[in-house]
Amino acid sequence: MGWFWADTTATPVVPPADKRHKHITEAGTPPAGCPMHKVTVDAFTPPARAASPTPPSCPVPHGNPTANAALASRPVPHDSQGSSSEQRQEPSMLSKLNPLNYMFQSISQEQAPGQTHVLPTSRDESSIPRGTGESNWEYPSPQQMYNALLRKGYTDTDITAVESMVDVHNFLNEGAWGEIVDWERRFARGLSRGWEVSKRGEENAPLALRRLEAQEGGQTQPTLIRFQGRPKEMTPKAAMLQLLGRVYPSKFGTEPPFDRHDWFVSRNINGQKKEVRYVIDFYSAPPEPTGEPVFYLDVRPAITPTAAVERLMRWGGDVWWRASGGDVREQANSRNRQD
Repeated sequence: MGWFWADTTATPVVPPADKRHKHITEAGTPPAGCPMHKVTVDAFTPPARAASPTPPSCPVPHGNPTANAALASRPVPHDSQGSSSEQRQEPSMLSKLNPLNYMFQSISQEQAPGQTHVLPTSRDESSIPRGTGESNWEYPSPQQMYNALLRKGYTDTDITAVESMVDVHNFLNEGAWGEIVDWERRFARGLSRGWEVSKRGEENAPLALRRLEAQEGGQTQPTLIRFQGRPKEMTPKAAMLQLLGRVYPSKFGTEPPFDRHDWFVSRNINGQKKEVRYVIDFYSAPPEPTGEPVFYLDVRPAITPTAAVERLMRWGGDVWWRASGGDVREQANSRNRQD
């Protein structure tokens, strides 16, 4: 996941069975070697930290005048730190990454050495607008994705499954963006307006939202500033669900998410831009009886004071509406008005 380049409740997603996704529907199960289905690391086992190297220091004892005099005839070039081999050290991996998506700056469209299967090099444009307002983000070509997988060490990737991986990747990212747009439509114009949409439960929210947008002259349009794939860092919510699954497997038992994204979205608040971070957990589910794979996306804003209120309004409004019999009350009021 997360292969763009700069050149609530979990929602079940079933890829449509059309020509564009034929590789998905025929697959039935995720293709072998697909890195999107590597199990996320255990959230309760902290990653090992590498020992920090000792910083280089000047070999001249500047605090010892006697030693300095003895070494005066042998000046040390202070503009040279370390050995010549250290000076020729390659740039760090971080310096090679694009800061907008933490991916490689450029991925070749050329075939990899020893590649026997020809992959398409065309790229599809997404429906996700860039934060710069210039255009939409683009998805990688199958050839670019294969080259990127090799650079990341996935040398056992089945090249015949790469086109299916691209289809799944694009489909899931479009679904994630749709969830973000729905959240922004509800809360971008303030908490009070968000409560007006949420107070009658999730099933009535779309109608309430359309009515408000008709009065306001249209809906807000967020943009995606940047994003980051963090598959080895489990979110607190996902970790809690895994813990509950160990205690109550019949109710909370589920596989850990196979991927996690952080998306940074530009929210327009009365003409002013505000950056909002969204967290996305990607889950696999048992396939449909027809063999179509099923995925669940858990999309929500990262916890901040404002985001906490938004999440409470959306969840609490739905629970209260159903628990208090809101639909029954509305039906009774409707009958009374007709009488």
